[in-house]
Amino acid sequence: MDILVSGSMAYDRIMDFPGRFSDHIMPDKIHMINVSFTVNGLKENLGGTAGNIAYVLSLLGEKARILATMGHDYHQYFQWLEEKGIGTGDIRIINEELTASAYITTDEGDNQITGFNPGAMKFPSLCDLTKATPADCLAIVAPGNLQDMADYTKAYHENGIFSIFDPGQSLPIWDAKDLANTISMSNMLVSNDYELGLIQNATGLSEDRLLESVGTIVTTKAEHGCDVTTAARTLTVPVVPTPGVVDPTGAGDAFRGGLIKGLVEGHSVERAAQMGTVCAHYAVQKYGTQEYHFTIDEFNTTLEQNFGKANS
Repeated sequence: MDILVSGSMAYDRIMDFPGRFSDHIMPDKIHMINVSFTVNGLKENLGGTAGNIAYVLSLLGEKARILATMGHDYHQYFQWLEEKGIGTGDIRIINEELTASAYITTDEGDNQITGFNPGAMKFPSLCDLTKATPADCLAIVAPGNLQDMADYTKAYHENGIFSIFDPGQSLPIWDAKDLANTISMSNMLVSNDYELGLIQNATGLSEDRLLESVGTIVTTKAEHGCDVTTAARTLTVPVVPTPGVVDPTGAGDAFRGGLIKGLVEGHSVERAAQMGTVCAHYAVQKYGTQEYHFTIDEFNTTLEQNFGKANS
């Protein structure tokens, strides 16, 4: 099965400030802020929606094709992908740009200041899909370059390729009409509950109306699990109990990778969502979006302990 993953590729540069931002900002001067924070150090993590989803799929034994762009600083990320058996042939390099980067500084009160440079993500990846075999393909369109998100969804629709639409962080920059049209060309809509609210507000479409154009809506709800909704019914999949949660960042992408794996194997959407939930369970136990690891045996054991065997 050819798994097509479009979205972002990014470096996350994370810094910790040993204090509180509020102690260094004068309330009567917020109209002319000029502050400098000395941090304890900087940690660079590999991230981006496409990279994160491809990573968890590699843990599950799948080799996804990443349709995305990176800048001239791609070498470190490519080395990591190649070590994990993830192909880089569909990633377009924009030599005059840096790879998209988030610069995140967190203080002792868990307040964050983030600067984001889209860099190479400003450019579409322009992957040639003419040789894709529809019956042998499954695609996810994750947050990334907006033109890619629209163009790839349209191409999948026109060529009969099953596609999952995951607008996520891109929602604020969508035109409402274009968003509704893109959703209507997808087979499945995946979002968290807050994002689903944004989609409904932007498009003016209720969940029932959305289901008239997209077959399935999967809605993640953090510690409350996820809902799998079709025109017939809504099923709720609970979370896997995880006492050692340290960082929820990347759990959504891990969930999507497990969901895709389940669909590729021909499972029901409910079982696929259970598989996604298990992947998220591992992701939240590590800082960073590609720092966690599990074996297939560990994954299957956790899946069966919490959800039983498939079709049981």
